[in-house]
Amino acid sequence: FIWTLLACMHACERAGKRLIVLDRPNPLGGLVSEGPMLVDGCQSFVGNSIIPLRHGLTMGELARLFHARHTPALELECIAMQGWSRDQFFNTTGLPWVWPSPNMQRFETAVVYPGQVLFEGTNLSEGRGTTLPFEVAGAPYIKDPERLCAALKRYPLPGVVLRPLRFRPVFNKGSGQSCGGFQIHVTDAQQVRSVALTLALLHEIRQQAAEQFSWLPPPYEYEYEKMPIDILLGSPAVRHALEAGAMVDHAAIVESLSPGMDEWQAVSREFWMYPA
Repeated sequence: FIWTLLACMHACERAGKRLIVLDRPNPLGGLVSEGPMLVDGCQSFVGNSIIPLRHGLTMGELARLFHARHTPALELECIAMQGWSRDQFFNTTGLPWVWPSPNMQRFETAVVYPGQVLFEGTNLSEGRGTTLPFEVAGAPYIKDPERLCAALKRYPLPGVVLRPLRFRPVFNKGSGQSCGGFQIHVTDAQQVRSVALTLALLHEIRQQAAEQFSWLPPPYEYEYEKMPIDILLGSPAVRHALEAGAMVDHAAIVESLSPGMDEWQAVSREFWMYPA
């Protein structure tokens, strides 16, 4: 959605049209960001400006940032919300959850999505074809879901509980097959760090099913050369670290996600429309 906004901004700038953005809450609040940062050369339809995977801005704030970076001649007006604060997650607003996508029917799905969307770049099912996409994931080649979930206990995974299970998607990856995997139960949305969670999962799955696991090749989302996982992450560096077996513990995962994040915290504040 944010990249469609940027495309609209470019189109309006070319046409000399004013663009008005009616702001709305970031479902995950406005205080937490998660890397990795997109690096130059990894731009695509799913990432077209140098921001982190979880950016912590509202649509209006992103429009202001894009305006400064990409469309300085655009006449832009952002209409601020009333009554929203940066520490509010969507489940505290009192507003009804309106599906932003057919596969995001619950607030909890949005909580885990920044990390779990990375499964789209693998041969693992991200739960499409089930009633809980992105909250459920796995593959036919995961034979022992209990072992997988037990291995994750050595990582700090705040705000979630992993439950081993088997599921059978009715379409998409793993369609009609019994898939071993897990369900992510969100217990405290504000504590969840979904990117770190998913990287821990990917590391352990690669350790337990190295011969069966694979990254999906292009094409993906109108990109025909770059690896899907690289454009989802915004950088090939994390994939390389996973392939090298470097994600051995939580500290290694945090280190892989950290480059550029201190600078992002400072830069993004310049475009805030709502104080902390």
